[in-house]
Parts: sequence; C-alpha cells; structure tokens
Amino acid sequence: MPSYQPSLSEAGFRDLPEFGRFDIVVLGGGPAGIAAATTAAEAGHATLLIERLGFCGGAAVSGMSGTICGLYMTAEDPHVAQPQQIIFGFAERFRAALEAGGGLTAPQIYGKTWVATHDCATYKRTATDLLRGAGVQILYHTEMVDVITEEDALTGLVLHTRSGFTRVHARRFIDASGDGDAVFRMGLGTTKGNNGVIQNPSMMFKIGNVDRERYLDYWGADTISPAKVIEKLERRDELLRKKVWLFPTVNPGEVLVNGTKITGFDGRDLDVTDPVDHSEAEQFSIYQARAFFQFLKEEIPGCENAYFIDYAQEVGVRQTRSIEGVKRLMNGDVVGARKCADSIARSSWPIELHYGAKPRTEWLVDEYYDVPFATLVPQTGRNVIVAGRCLSAEHEALASCRVTAQCFEYGRAAALAADLSIREGLEFRDIDGVGISERMRAG
Repeated sequence: MPSYQPSLSEAGFRDLPEFGRFDIVVLGGGPAGIAAATTAAEAGHATLLIERLGFCGGAAVSGMSGTICGLYMTAEDPHVAQPQQIIFGFAERFRAALEAGGGLTAPQIYGKTWVATHDCATYKRTATDLLRGAGVQILYHTEMVDVITEEDALTGLVLHTRSGFTRVHARRFIDASGDGDAVFRMGLGTTKGNNGVIQNPSMMFKIGNVDRERYLDYWGADTISPAKVIEKLERRDELLRKKVWLFPTVNPGEVLVNGTKITGFDGRDLDVTDPVDHSEAEQFSIYQARAFFQFLKEEIPGCENAYFIDYAQEVGVRQTRSIEGVKRLMNGDVVGARKCADSIARSSWPIELHYGAKPRTEWLVDEYYDVPFATLVPQTGRNVIVAGRCLSAEHEALASCRVTAQCFEYGRAAALAADLSIREGLEFRDIDGVGISERMRAG
C-alpha cells in the first residue's frame, strides 16, 4: 500500500455538506482525547470530539487494557513500600471519578510499581459524564478519511458517518488518534518504531468464576507471573508469550488476563498500520486467547471452574506512528531520568518492549523522568498538535511514556496549548512550553 496519499483538493471537498465550524476539533476519544476535549470545552471553546467507535476510552476500553498505568513511582520492593502517586491533573480527576463510581481497584503490585484495574463499563460512563458536563459535542461512529489544508495549515477534516461524507472546520485541531492520522494525512513527518519494526499487539480477555483466594495463594500479590508459572508456560509450545499478567478486577471472581502475543499465522511480526496485518492480528488473537484460557484452567489453581467472559473488542495496539516533533523524547532521557522545565508529565513507568523472541522490561527504580511539551508539536504544519502515544519519541522511550496516566496529561497539555494559541494568535511552535507546564501545575 502507498505510505501516503495526497489530501483532497478544493474541488474534491467543496460539494460535501458541512457539519459545522468549531474552535477546536479533537480526533480520537481515548484517554488523551477525553482529557483534551473536556479541557478545551471547559476553557470556553466550541469543541467537537470525533470517535470511530460508539464510546470513549480507546484501548483502555475497546482493547480492554483495563489498568491505569503510570500513576505511581517505582520502588525496589513494592511488597514493603507504599504506593506514591507522581502524576495528578486530569489523570487524578479521572481516577477519582472511577473510584467514586465503584469502578477501580486499590493499587495492585506490578513488578516494581503499582497499577489500578478499572471496570470498562464504569470507564465509559465516567468519560461520558465528563464530556457532556463540559459541553463537548461528540460524533461517534465517525472516521476521519482526509484532511483539508490551505498551504501548510490544517483547516478541516473530511469525515465518514453512517449518513455519508461530510466536512468539519476548526481553528485548531488536536490529533489524539493514537496513530497520528491527521498529521500523517497532511504529509508531515512521522516515524514507526525501531526502523519500522513496532511492538506486537495483544488480545486482552476476562474470565469469571475464579476462586480468587486459591488463585492468589498460588500466584502471589504481584500481578506479573511468578517463576513457577513462567516454567509452565515455557513447556507449552502453543503459547507464544512466557511472561504474563493477571489482574483481579472490582467484580467478584473476575480476572483480567494479559497473556497473549499476537503475530501473523506464519510467525511474522505485524504492522497494524497495514490493514491486512491488522486484520490478521484480530484473527490470530482469538486462537491465542482461547489457548491461554485453556492453560489457566489446566495449570492455575482457582481457575479450574472459570468461564470465558469475553475478548476485548479489538486487539490492543501499543505502537504505530510517532510524529517528528519540535522535541523528541530520547531513550537516554528515560533511562537517565532526565528532568525539564517544560514538563507536561512525569513518568516512572518501565520500558516495556513487546517484540522479538524475548521481550524485556527495564525499570527506573525510585526515579522518574519528565516529558517535554514540544514532543506534542509537529516540526512542520500549522493548526495541529498531537496528544497520546503518537507523540515524538524514540522507540524505547515510547515503550515507557505511552501509558494511560501520562496520556491523560498529554491531552490536557494539548488543550491548554490550543486555548493559548487561539486566544493569543500563536502558532503551536511559538508557544512557551514552560508556560504550559506552569499552567498544568497550577491546576
């Protein structure tokens, strides 16, 4: 398939019906998009959120990733230490709302840090409450199919809805698609992974009727598989992943399972920006999930009488395109725990690389690094900023900074920048990231 196709000419879109004109359009309703749209609308801007599914939450819901990762500092021994939260802002606002709605567990040990497992239904409701409360207009079941540009400026999007094609115009755009869709369609610079090789997707699923007391007595408090489970997995050739994660949820007897590695049927690594590979991933994932479920029933005490609740709606995508930004988060910034004055988010999350024969995890113990504002700003083009996992980052750096808590803050930062850009007539590249950082800390 061609890597890029030119956007529509004036002749191509002028006869399409116009849906409307807004101050800010947010493309994508994952954590970054929820935060961006809510923040933009609360700042007084007419805001439209475009989402291809029928709900918000992105991979946290449709991919059933199921945990808020990145909230806490790491520790050498989380069995002894207490969770120390290091990121607040919109991430804390959403966390607190989930907890108040009965949809979030207490912190659970995950290696050298902690995560909180959320209920997907509560997540959907929380997102809806926030967006509607802020006055965001939402278009579900709608996809962006092209961009409308004037010279190097993004001025509109061509959308496909259940009723056909339409166009929408705005003063500023926040690309929270996760894949840099608008930036890519504009022809602006993007990269993919490690010289084109990206992380494997996974298929999450839930099981019910687990005897949680027996299961936890065998598995232990750490949600990551203990050595005795890894030894069993290494004896099962049909299972591609040998280190897995199981998360008890807020619902009695229910466990969220992250235990699959998704490749092609021929064993090749997949690029989910290719629709053929993406479709094959969805098919292969069904077989891997069922095989792992059978392993749990046969090998893990407390799971003998478990039943399969459901697969995620789609494979969980960890990585696709990253923009070429004004700044780039480098691998050395992460492992060196580098701090910066224009920080929009702290992160202590490990580098998790899910590709190749032996995935690896690299921890930052009792440390964190800062993500600079300008990683959200494309080097070229105007009127567009990104939020979410498509920020400018090297491959290994992205394997750390892409998680949920940080994505909430990227969305908030992008919206604050869009607000400033409109009010003061500034290009995103001319915005002082230190000022955005100060606004975020001020609440």
